[in-house]
Amino acid sequence: MGSQEIITIEEDFTLIRFQNEDDKVYTAERQIKQGLIQFHFGIKGKAKFMFNQGTYALELREEKALLLYNPQKELPLHLEVAPNSWVISVIVSIQKFHALFSDQAGHIPFLAIENKDKKYYNETDISPSMAIVLSQLFHYNLHPSIKNLYYKGKGYELLSLYFNRSEDPDAEQCPFLVDEENVMKIRKAKDIVIANMAEPPGLQELADQVGLNLKKLKMGFKQIYGDTVYGFLFDYKMDYARRLLDSGSYNVNEVGLKIGYSTGSHFIAAFKKKFATTPKKYLMSIHSNTII
Repeated sequence: MGSQEIITIEEDFTLIRFQNEDDKVYTAERQIKQGLIQFHFGIKGKAKFMFNQGTYALELREEKALLLYNPQKELPLHLEVAPNSWVISVIVSIQKFHALFSDQAGHIPFLAIENKDKKYYNETDISPSMAIVLSQLFHYNLHPSIKNLYYKGKGYELLSLYFNRSEDPDAEQCPFLVDEENVMKIRKAKDIVIANMAEPPGLQELADQVGLNLKKLKMGFKQIYGDTVYGFLFDYKMDYARRLLDSGSYNVNEVGLKIGYSTGSHFIAAFKKKFATTPKKYLMSIHSNTII
């Protein structure tokens, strides 16, 4: 199922999460006014930006970032997200951006005098530090009341890291994560537990599968995804269960079995722990909203 979540952080500062778990291309369109800078981050899979009624396309690949800015014309968002792909976009006004970097404008290529009022398109690699922030934006585990504040902080952090090419601040805190290969191993561990959510491997087995020692697996997973392996998996399973219930194709027991609960009571207890309601009451609320 393809989806987008739009988070308005401040005026002229918007963050959008695109997630396509379907086997079909998900298309998203959004009008973006002139004078806004677009940052697009390919987290997983691939996507494609279409321009001029589809006559021109710009591909966004996994672990790549695109910066798009054209002060002469509007660049409406027409994004085609491939199956099993995730993208995060940050849209910010040039005025707000100048205010953020006013003292360091010379360090930012497209803010340089020679580029003033010129269009600027650029593709770069996503650094390990940026990968951590992007993963946290997809896998936060916070109370809804501070969600916007969390996004705001991460949005600014992401912009600062985008232009921090000479050094990697997270490397000092965690030298292990400066190695792109290690980041990929942690991502692989995440993919393995998701693919085997009904019967996930033990931590030592998982560490062996991705080629890390147990300590580095635990430390790296917490750093990138903001939670323990099984804490992350629990949240993922509950969100997946909710989507299965939303589909209307499965009853409560079938959903529980699909995500690895051998008894309905264990699934109900887990679901209630996550969403503060039972699966049955959740289904009833869906049906009542549909009738209205």
